[in-house]
Amino acid sequence: MTWFKRQSGDLEPSGEKKVRTEGLWVKCEDCRQIIWKKDLDANLNVCPKCQHHFRVDARTRLAQLLDDGEYTTDDLKLASTDPLKFTDLKKYSDRLTKTRKDTGLKDAIVNARGKLNGQPVIVSSMEYAFIGGSMGSVVGEAITRAVERATDLRIPLLIVSASGGARMMEGVISLMQLAKISAALARMDDARVPYISILTDPTTGGTTASFAMLGDLNIAEPGALIGFAGPRVIEQTIRQKLPGGFQRSEFLLEHGMLDAVVHRKDLKNYIARALEFMMPN
Repeated sequence: MTWFKRQSGDLEPSGEKKVRTEGLWVKCEDCRQIIWKKDLDANLNVCPKCQHHFRVDARTRLAQLLDDGEYTTDDLKLASTDPLKFTDLKKYSDRLTKTRKDTGLKDAIVNARGKLNGQPVIVSSMEYAFIGGSMGSVVGEAITRAVERATDLRIPLLIVSASGGARMMEGVISLMQLAKISAALARMDDARVPYISILTDPTTGGTTASFAMLGDLNIAEPGALIGFAGPRVIEQTIRQKLPGGFQRSEFLLEHGMLDAVVHRKDLKNYIARALEFMMPN
């Protein structure tokens, strides 16, 4: 009966073979509609019904922005040494090991070089799946290297933020990265090399307090959560109800904290037009 035991798990009680549908359908977090996964992928991971922008990983972001999805990577071997030997519910070193295995990355950043509508660019794309896209010593060092590389080569820089902020497991070392990256961006500004910041959902904490808001052009995707402290923390602190849409990209645009909110399907061409203005021939 070995053959029967092996195959019975794939059969319905009626004897018909099961059709496995795991991963074929996705529920939209906003409109709650069920979407065929292939339709979602074809629409750049934007809900075709309500235009909700799903989060995408760092590599997908690079493929969407760069011509033919082609690019070369830099600094991928950088890895944290767990400087504080931090432990909370589990060891930080264990978290790093698991997340590296799950994401295939050493840390929450991918530095890449490619072309955007024919214009050479350097892109730092953050990976939210890596400990919430938190910024520790490796993320800080990688972004700083990207800034300095763009400055030396006089190539425009794009940073795609998707982060919960500074990484608490590295304490003050993670906080030092705010000043480190900001100083490199100041030198880049002196050299008159363009920097475009792209803020996605979520961009919070020390990321917002540093490089995410320092672009020559600050662009956000629709509906992205952007802020320093989270809305629940603010409400508990001031003991007041916050206005609707608070800390969403549209709210920030209305109050002058962003230059534009751009739909994902228009983002590449929008950046290309901006770079034509910033980098005239």
